Amino acid sequence: MSSPRLRKLALLTTGALVGGALTVSIQAFADKNNGILPLNELRTFAEVFGRIKQDYVEPVEDKKLINEAIKGMLSGLDPHSDYYDPEAFKEFREGTQGEFGGLGIEIGTEDGLVKVVAPIEDTPAQKAGIKSGDLIVKIDDTPVRGLSINDAVKKMRGAPGSKVTLTIARKTESKPLVFTLTRAVIKTKSVKSRLLEPGFGYVRVAQFQEHTVENFAQALTQLYKDNKTPLKGMVLDLRDDPGGVLHGAVGVSAAFLPQDALVVYTEGRASDSKMRLYANPRDYQRTKGTSDYAKVPPAIKNVPLVVLVNAGSASASEIVAGALQDHKRALIVGTQTFGKGSVQSVLPLANNGGIKMTTARYFTPNGRSIQAKGIVPDIVVEEGNEALASLRVREADLERHLQNPNDPAESAKPVAKPAAKPASNGDKPKNGDSNGNGNGNGNGNGNGDAANDVQLNQALNILKVQQIMLKKTPS
Repeated sequence: MSSPRLRKLALLTTGALVGGALTVSIQAFADKNNGILPLNELRTFAEVFGRIKQDYVEPVEDKKLINEAIKGMLSGLDPHSDYYDPEAFKEFREGTQGEFGGLGIEIGTEDGLVKVVAPIEDTPAQKAGIKSGDLIVKIDDTPVRGLSINDAVKKMRGAPGSKVTLTIARKTESKPLVFTLTRAVIKTKSVKSRLLEPGFGYVRVAQFQEHTVENFAQALTQLYKDNKTPLKGMVLDLRDDPGGVLHGAVGVSAAFLPQDALVVYTEGRASDSKMRLYANPRDYQRTKGTSDYAKVPPAIKNVPLVVLVNAGSASASEIVAGALQDHKRALIVGTQTFGKGSVQSVLPLANNGGIKMTTARYFTPNGRSIQAKGIVPDIVVEEGNEALASLRVREADLERHLQNPNDPAESAKPVAKPAAKPASNGDKPKNGDSNGNGNGNGNGNGNGDAANDVQLNQALNILKVQQIMLKKTPS
């Protein structure tokens, strides 16, 4: 069983744009407002409810009207709060466990349509060629405009082996694209790893899930076994990682930081939303007993480290990048991140549904809020796919996004891109980066193919240069 502290850490920071709701009794509302009720507004609500019931062209169930009102109540607050009916809440929780039935797409909304944030690796969507930035116009014969996120998810998920047709609008195409996909059991692989070449390890975290920390520890241990000697350097790839569970971000950071180093702190109105989380098992380990990192060689704390990020790196992945940057433990390489500096709490409701509601802002160890700004890399390396990069959407582009408490005036201003790209090894990325993860390797599988990945190739070169400099440093 998880501890009360870990239950408190069931705070999700995912970059996927889904919404929420809150049911509060009128009496409770009155108690919190010194007995004062917004009577005029409540009268208006009741009047509109009555008009719909009486005069709408078709009969409408009370349940539907109330549910839609609840959805609107939270989705009107910010882009990351929403309501889940019982079925949708069950699916949502399955997703955080890393397994569900469907197509494998992280989605958001734009102009009333469903927007692909990023396809999940090794899924029907990724294999079919769905890309980050695609707009889903129709699901089978149903137009998407006007559908809620939850309704769109319901239509795309289904029994493995069944088919669904998506009509896609892509900015680089003059005509809609039609994809017929076969649903599958989506078992998202949170962590992948391999040796780039002898002495240099590569670990990719695609999303922060319940088992990410233990899987990450296993990947690190295996890298050392495969290399047979101490690693000379490591690349941690967080590109297009939309976030996930907060304790996962704390645990991945803890692998590289000293014991009890501050990873992140949160500030909110409620007392339990004010936390300081450290590189300590009590703040990230799901179960009691031996540390997840017990079998990882201690040398991991000092191995030269490069962290790859891009505009698809959001929330939990930004927490990791920010912590390692503030502690000067790693060089951050790539492009400016998404900029989601808010924390969502997932709260179950009495009807077996739930809400995902923004309850806090998070700050890096040095007190930086990255809300609507993102993490600025130490070394900017543009993505190999310029067309893909131009389609990137950040937190600052979303309607109703929270302002940055450190610098509200600057929160919507993206960091200027450099005039020239850093030199690469001359290899051009292949066409058809199918999952929009900015790695330019053409297959989007996060397998650490440095030869066809501009950013990864640069990360490896940086690690090699560091090794040369270490050898030249007088002892």
